[in-house]
Amino acid sequence: MSSNGAPFSLTYGLTLGLTSLEGRGFSNPVDLAVASDGRIYVLSRTSPLHSYGIRVGMLDLDSEYYGDFGSYGSGEGQFVWPTAIAFDSRDRLFLADEHNQRITVFDRSGTYLESWGARGTADGDINGPSGLAFDADDGLYVVDHLNHRVQKFTADGDWLLGWGGQGDAEGELDLPWGIAVGPDGNVYVADWRNDRVQKFTPDGQYLASFGDTGEERLSRPSGVAVDDRGRVYVADWGNERVRVYDADGDLLLSLRGEATLSKWAEQFMDANRDQAVARAASDLDPPLAADVDTPYQESARIEHYFWGPVSVKLDRQGRLYVTEANRHRVQVYLPPTVA
Repeated sequence: MSSNGAPFSLTYGLTLGLTSLEGRGFSNPVDLAVASDGRIYVLSRTSPLHSYGIRVGMLDLDSEYYGDFGSYGSGEGQFVWPTAIAFDSRDRLFLADEHNQRITVFDRSGTYLESWGARGTADGDINGPSGLAFDADDGLYVVDHLNHRVQKFTADGDWLLGWGGQGDAEGELDLPWGIAVGPDGNVYVADWRNDRVQKFTPDGQYLASFGDTGEERLSRPSGVAVDDRGRVYVADWGNERVRVYDADGDLLLSLRGEATLSKWAEQFMDANRDQAVARAASDLDPPLAADVDTPYQESARIEHYFWGPVSVKLDRQGRLYVTEANRHRVQVYLPPTVA
C-alpha cells in the first residue's frame, strides 16, 4: 500500500537492448547510470570466458545509440571485471573494477580522466569493489565486496570513513554488492550472502534491516535504489525478481518482469526475416514442466521474466531501470502511479 492507503503499482514501459559483442547492444550488462541530460550508460561486463565485448554503451530512451567506450585490459581507461558505474554531480562517470582493484573516472563522452585504488585491507584499500553511490556532497560510497565493508571516499579518492566486517549480526556484512543513498542521506546496502538489505546512517551507524523475514524473503540481493519518498527497490537476484519496500521496510510490490521486444530487436527481426519467422513459431511463455522448480529455471524458459536482474536504478523522473545480465537487456518501468 502507498502512504495514502492506495495500492502501490508500477507500470511497465519498454525494454532496451540487444545481445551484441560490439557496437549497438549489450553483453552481460551488470549496471547502468543516467546522466543529467537523461542519456543512459550501460556497463557490459561480458562473459568471463572471453574479453571481447566489454564496454560502456550510450543510448537514450528512444534507443538512439551514441557509441561506446572502454576496452579489456589494465591500461588507462581499460577494465577487466567491471561491476558498477555512477555519476557525480559534475557528470563524471565512476567505474568500479574488481580485477584491477580500482575506480576509473571518465567524462560524459567517455574520455579517460584518472583512476585510483589499491588492493588491501587497510583503511582506503579495496578488495573487489562493487556498488558505487554518491551522496549530495559528492562523497563516494564504495562497497568493498571481499573486505565485507563499505568505505567512503572523496571524488578524488581520499579516504573518509568505513564500516562493516564479515558476519551476520546487525551492521555486519557478508559479500555485500549494491548500494544506494536515500534522500535523507542514509545508506542502503544489498547484503548479498546475508539475504537482506541493511540501512545505515551516513557515517555507518546501523539503523535497520529488511527482506530477511516473511514469506517473500530476499535471496542474494545484488542491487538497491531509493526514491524521493524513501521507497526501496531491490534487485532480488536469487529470486529473479524486483522487490519494492516502503520506508519502514514493509513489502509493497514484487515484480517478475514484463519484457517486450526492444526497438533494436524489432529492427533486427525486420532485417532477418528467417529468424523472425522462427521466433513467431516459438512458445516464449510455455507451461512449465514439473521438474522446473527454481526461479532461475523458470526465468530461463519464459522470455518476459527477469533473468539475472543484477541492478536497479532510478532516474530523476522516477523511472525504474532493471538491468538483466542473462538476457542482455534493460526493462524500464514508469514512475509510480501513486504518491
